[in-house]
Parts: sequence; structure tokens; C-alpha cells
Amino acid sequence: MIPWLDPEQPFPPVHRALREPNGLLAAGADLSVARLLAAYRQGIFPWYSEGQPILWWTPDPRMVLSPSDLTISRSLRKRLRKHDFAVRSDTCFAQVMRACAEPRGGQTGTWITEDMLAAYADLHASGHAHSVETWIDGELAGGLYGIALGAVFFGESMFTRATDASKIALAHLVRQLERWNFGLVDCQMSTPHLASLGAREIPRKDFMRALSELVNYPTRIGKWRLDDDLFD
Repeated sequence: MIPWLDPEQPFPPVHRALREPNGLLAAGADLSVARLLAAYRQGIFPWYSEGQPILWWTPDPRMVLSPSDLTISRSLRKRLRKHDFAVRSDTCFAQVMRACAEPRGGQTGTWITEDMLAAYADLHASGHAHSVETWIDGELAGGLYGIALGAVFFGESMFTRATDASKIALAHLVRQLERWNFGLVDCQMSTPHLASLGAREIPRKDFMRALSELVNYPTRIGKWRLDDDLFD
């Protein structure tokens, strides 16, 4: 059994999360800015489908990417050198989220519900949530969004409408985070796509140990602007 959280009730310790389904910790509460920031500081994130209560997760192991471990394939490196795209940050956060919410791969639903869209829009307005966008021929071709706390970026979702567009956005983000001395990108769940870019699984206890230090660094609050020379 997992606890049902009242709006003022704190999260239980992460070690109480279920093994099956992996990482399910609690249900209920709300998606206020304060609640979401408290969740991320403790390695917890919301993930649920339309019609379900809010569900809170902290999986073990955890997929993470150290900025210095970013792996760029030969084909992606060649594309990055072409500069036939533009990469921007925080110019269309809501549009990026809605693109990430579009069904893909035969799926009919999404976990990025209207409530989630509204909640993360509030996080963006507070200066904590950010989007990175790849533009090709003036059109939004791919991107991602996530939350920054201290020296950690918590990646939430990404999308692509053109070859390499999401990888281009992620590569620019990670290179920028390295310049800003971020220590970790939280990728949450393991995927072959993320593994190909250098992400790896680590035990939750190791993730929590790193998180407890890194979230206490100063947070870059407000709209981000990426450097222009990240891949010159």
C-alpha cells in the first residue's frame, strides 16, 4: 500500500517506494509550485494518466547523465557542425510541452495532462522550468523541457519532428549545463535513446546522495539563454 497525501502532508521517505511497480511512492496532494519543487528536491516526480489520481515516483535504479559524459555520435557531430538549425531556450515553453504530449508510436494517450501542462507552466513562470528548442527553417522541429534546481537539471520529456532535432536540443543543453557547472541531469527512466547519449543507471541511494548536495547550489532562476558558441 502507498499513502494518500493531503495537501499539507510531506512525502514519505523514498526508501518506502514500491518495488513493483518500480518506484511508486505515494498518491494525492497537488501540483502546486511548492509541492513540485519539494518533490524534485527529494528525487520524486509526478507521473500519471488522465483519470488517475496524482501518482508520485522515485524509481530504483535511476537513469542519469553527467554533463561531462555526453556522448555524441559521428553522425550527430557532423550534423552539429552544419549549423542548419537554431537552438533557443525558453521562447515557447507551452508549445514544447504540448508537442511532448502528442501521442507517438501508436499510443493513444499521454501522461502530460491538462493539469500537468498548467502546473509546469506555473513552474516556468516561477523561473524553475525551462525548454530547449531546435528550430529548422523557422519551424519548431524538436526540443525538451525540464526543471532546474541547484546544479541538477531534471529532464521531463522531449519530442522530435525532424531527424536529430531532439538530440540537437539535448546536446546543446548538456554542453551549456557543463559550462554552468551543473553536476547531473536526471533522466528518470532508462531508454536506449538516452543510453546512446551517455546516460547510465545508478542505484537510487547513489542518486539521492548526489542530489542532496547538488540541489543546495544556487539555482539559475529566470529565463535561460544558451551560449552561441557551444559547438563552434
